[in-house]
Amino acid sequence: MDFNMPHFELPFFTNLLILLVVAKVFGEIFERFKQPAMIGEIIAGIIVGPSLLNIVHRTEDIKVISELGIFLLVIIAGLEINLDDILKSLKGRNIIISLMAFFVPILSGIAVGYYFDKDIMTTVFIGLCVAITALPVSIRILMDLGKINSYIGQKIISVAIFDDVIALTILGLILNINDSEMTLSNVVKNASISLLKLTIFVVILFAAYYLIKKLSNRENYFERQLNKLLLLLKGKESLYAIFFVFVLTFSTITESLGLHFIIGAFFAAMLISENLVGKKHLDSFHKTTNGLAMGFLAPIFFAGIGLEFNVTSIQNIGLLLTVIAVSYFSKIFGGYFGGRMAGLDSKNSLTLGIGLNARGIMELVIANIAYKAGLINAEVFSILVIMGVLTTLSTPIMLKRSFKLIDKKS
Repeated sequence: MDFNMPHFELPFFTNLLILLVVAKVFGEIFERFKQPAMIGEIIAGIIVGPSLLNIVHRTEDIKVISELGIFLLVIIAGLEINLDDILKSLKGRNIIISLMAFFVPILSGIAVGYYFDKDIMTTVFIGLCVAITALPVSIRILMDLGKINSYIGQKIISVAIFDDVIALTILGLILNINDSEMTLSNVVKNASISLLKLTIFVVILFAAYYLIKKLSNRENYFERQLNKLLLLLKGKESLYAIFFVFVLTFSTITESLGLHFIIGAFFAAMLISENLVGKKHLDSFHKTTNGLAMGFLAPIFFAGIGLEFNVTSIQNIGLLLTVIAVSYFSKIFGGYFGGRMAGLDSKNSLTLGIGLNARGIMELVIANIAYKAGLINAEVFSILVIMGVLTTLSTPIMLKRSFKLIDKKS
């Protein structure tokens, strides 16, 4: 609801202070109720932004900080994964679950866009946001429920890894398509060029992966070389500078190829493993990155989404309700059907489908990128924000009940 309250332009650091304090307060409230802090941070942005109090607007300076927030959030997501985990998710019957849990929702989302006569890009992004599972959110929910090491818990993580990787790969492709003339021939041509660029990057990525794996077998080769380098460097926090140079190198490669920088950041972070740098250095980098992201940059990013959110832009209630319904049923059905095809019983398959329904961080990152690129309008962006918030809020409750049914059975 827009109350048309007058807006007084505040200095940048005053805007930043208000946004950060309110975001952290609301994030803390939601954390105390065992909900992701990002939900409270988005609500904080809605409250202080144009939708309600009209105190803070998303200025260019805040957008830059949000970009840095996206960068670190993607790194954190990548650190949760390594390429061995991806290969594991493709083994045996896991691939059946992974494929069904991704392609049933994405095709369902695309069908929604087509039914409501949306353009090609909007249709694809609706499908992509419906299909994704936010790995960091899934891990957090499973940890809170004490099910992170359970059989189904590990299945959820494995499939979520596949979802994140495939979603960001598709994102890299479609962001590179020129939408000036959305004819079929132009789309095919630009998609082919994008696929070629992505193939080049994947070749570079796997070359780096196999080189790292080969040298890592030489009694902690990279860890020993890193320790030697750190002894030579006199500057403070040299370890983090080295890590960020590594990640930025891959981001630069993807940008040079015309792909989005988060593609390079995500896959580079996946290469930073315990085998590469050692547990001590990995934990240190993860802790510092997590602290900077969750303490400052991520709250600004999520509150910034709240600033951009505009409930008055939602004119098509049918589209809103359909996206929400399809986001729930297609993901749960895809996971359930994939589980049944892979030989799981009905209760475990249902639990798997429910566990994959949390979208949160990565879905909001993708929606934000699409909105800033002008590929979706304010209405679709606001609908996708509502969908991400609702699925993330409800998944812990639904998953807890589903696990109880499994525990009773056993």
